[in-house]
Amino acid sequence: MIDYYKSVLKNYANFDGRARRSEYWYYTLMNVIIVIALEILLGVGAMVSSVLAIIVGLLLVVYAIGTLVPSIAVMVRRLHDIGKSGWWYFIALIPLAGPIWLIVLLATDSQEGTNEYGVNPKTGEVDLINTIK
Repeated sequence: MIDYYKSVLKNYANFDGRARRSEYWYYTLMNVIIVIALEILLGVGAMVSSVLAIIVGLLLVVYAIGTLVPSIAVMVRRLHDIGKSGWWYFIALIPLAGPIWLIVLLATDSQEGTNEYGVNPKTGEVDLINTIK
């Protein structure tokens, strides 16, 4: 799980290529765990002192801003993996049905073989065309 988290952070702003379901969901799970831990620290810090609460609150804001771009990038790569454009991210703006539809898309299995966004990372195929370039 931590390896997937690190790999997404290494590809900080990489919107090209494909991301497996496991890469996306483990990254998202790790993000949720870190945010929940910081929120618990925020609550405990608020009970102890207001200065500590401000420090932890700022840490939470910095973390949220710092992971915004990699979160969007891995979601775009995940959409590429199923053969959809990254613009499908905006389907979530449709009230009620949009977020559900996006979750279904993110949980869909990879498109077999190579698609316009690259080789299937699940099968580990070698992309001979891009290797020669």
